[in-house]
Amino acid sequence: MNTTQFTTRTTNRREVLRGGAAIIGSVALGTPALALAKTVKLGVLMPLSGGLELFGAQATQGIEMLVDEFNDAGGVLGRQIEIIKADTRTDPKTTVERALQLIRRDEVDAVIGPITSASRDAIKSTIERGRKPLLYATDYEGGVCSNYISCYSALPAHYVDPLIPYLMETIGKKVYLFGTDYAWPQKMNVAIRKAVEDAGGDVVGEEYTPFGVKDFATTIRKIEESGAETVILTTPGADGVTFIKQFTAAGMKQKSRLAFLGFNENYLPGLSAAESEGIIGVSHFIQTLDRPESHDFVARQKARHGDDVVVSDCVVAHYGITQFFLEAMQRADSDETDKIMAALAGSITVANGEVTMRAADKHVDPNMLLFEVRDRQLKMTKYIGKIVAPSQCA
Repeated sequence: MNTTQFTTRTTNRREVLRGGAAIIGSVALGTPALALAKTVKLGVLMPLSGGLELFGAQATQGIEMLVDEFNDAGGVLGRQIEIIKADTRTDPKTTVERALQLIRRDEVDAVIGPITSASRDAIKSTIERGRKPLLYATDYEGGVCSNYISCYSALPAHYVDPLIPYLMETIGKKVYLFGTDYAWPQKMNVAIRKAVEDAGGDVVGEEYTPFGVKDFATTIRKIEESGAETVILTTPGADGVTFIKQFTAAGMKQKSRLAFLGFNENYLPGLSAAESEGIIGVSHFIQTLDRPESHDFVARQKARHGDDVVVSDCVVAHYGITQFFLEAMQRADSDETDKIMAALAGSITVANGEVTMRAADKHVDPNMLLFEVRDRQLKMTKYIGKIVAPSQCA
């Protein structure tokens, strides 16, 4: 695929998908005038190259299933829904260029994405000037407040509140913080440090690395010398995999436990059983979650992609944020942005209990759980449930 271009895909499948009845029940035909109008266009602004394309593919996987289910049920306001993809190349500058094209040239009704905080922040003014909704569904550091941005994202409180007490109680109070040098790890670690110190723990080291580092020997030596009982890792993507491999090869897993924020099923193919075993994480969804709605969501994904499909929290979150938007469009009985955003608040069930979109800041409070990697699967160790984070508009 030429990643400098857009790929347009009109989804219009007619397969019978498990769980489709839940969507069908929420969608009715709209007004006759709108029924004869153009399609509803969703701009999917994702990294399809440049290093984070795996996350872009997982996000698109969720969006496409939701759109197909809506289209099979008659669309929204009687109109079919069209996806227009744009490649950010994992680059904020390119993200701005693609966002402008989606809004001005393609006249999308909403933009879904991107993945990184840097890219999201880069397009904030573009979104607000263009008065188009931005639907963001990646866990992030918090602080976004805009009439035009809605987030299906775990915030620092969703991670920190359940994880730090668990680590303090089950492993030990000496913690080393290691992350990539950008906003999300840095701001997450501010919250983590406070929680550790409030719990009587000790942050024995804090360090950040640029993207693309291949040798972590110096950092691993510092961790060993610090006596850390737990290393909390905020290094997403290939860098995180490289670190875990070197950490394991150095024999450090016998000395310190790894807690990896943002870890999900997508990392497992890049790690051996020994390298992944015992990694601790926190999330709003894992593929092995034993709940009826979780089984149903995974089964529908398998019906589309086969039994080996990876279904991560990224898939669920992007399905969910798209559902919130399309149902708000239906409630508003309009394709006008301000009316849709005013109707956005509400509750849905995707793959882990009921999730509510807050009217005040257009963020959700997901149901969280703790997990550990065992035999190359993410296994729940504790179900936390709903955590209410502070308003991002306070």
